[in-house]
Amino acid sequence: MAGGLERAFERAHEIGAHCFQIFSKNQNRWKAKPLADDSITRWLEAWNESGRDLPIIVHASYLINIASPKNELWKKSIEALRDEIDRCEQLEIPMLVVHPGAHVGSGVDAGLSRMIEALDLLHQDLPGYKTKTLLEGTAGQGTVLGADFGHLERILSAVRNPERLGICLDTAHLHAAGHDLTTHEAYENTMEQIENSIGFDPVQVFHLNDSRSELHSHVDRHANIGEGTMGLTPFRLLLRDERLRHLPFILETPSSENGHQRDIQTLRQIEQAQNPAYK
Repeated sequence: MAGGLERAFERAHEIGAHCFQIFSKNQNRWKAKPLADDSITRWLEAWNESGRDLPIIVHASYLINIASPKNELWKKSIEALRDEIDRCEQLEIPMLVVHPGAHVGSGVDAGLSRMIEALDLLHQDLPGYKTKTLLEGTAGQGTVLGADFGHLERILSAVRNPERLGICLDTAHLHAAGHDLTTHEAYENTMEQIENSIGFDPVQVFHLNDSRSELHSHVDRHANIGEGTMGLTPFRLLLRDERLRHLPFILETPSSENGHQRDIQTLRQIEQAQNPAYK
């Protein structure tokens, strides 16, 4: 994003990306300057020049915790998420990924209730907004919610405006949370669990990451594709799964030394081996 939001299109093209995810502000700070009108204009012009065929996602700040039992942090998180949604709406970006948050000892039920209340307040205060908030499945480290599909299902079923929510699933998080994808049988079992809980319709985005952490470790550590504990099998299965082919697949792998470009090439080679007509 250095040099302006609109530079993202140029950089995506350079590495051969067909979709991309950005931060619309510094992800490790609570506040940011409002988007300037000329910055928004340049962004929209660059998007129009690209043909508007690139699916684009924003990832919210890592500081946000709308499951917090502490009122000050909870309210601060709501305001930060409101700002993230506002920025997406200004940039006409349809999807915002946010981590569900941690209950910090208050318990799963209390944490989920706080999240549901926060989301209902935001939807009430921001009527008519088009941006969907996507809750990301997590590795389940500490008291972080979202590693259990049941957590996500309870939120979707309890909020007053479920049509304004969606789900983002991350392969490394699934692996660390204990949802195995590394064999055909295990993959189908995990997909069956998804179908029987949240269903496939709410799933709007997949993050494709290998994992430096072991299955069931509950530790979120990403690795480049094929260089972690997952191997290539999960990605072969995902890329040929007709239930998911319409979704944007986003890499969050280590990007040093052209890591993203190399991972894109690896995934395209897998896809071409399975479907020679794919380009």
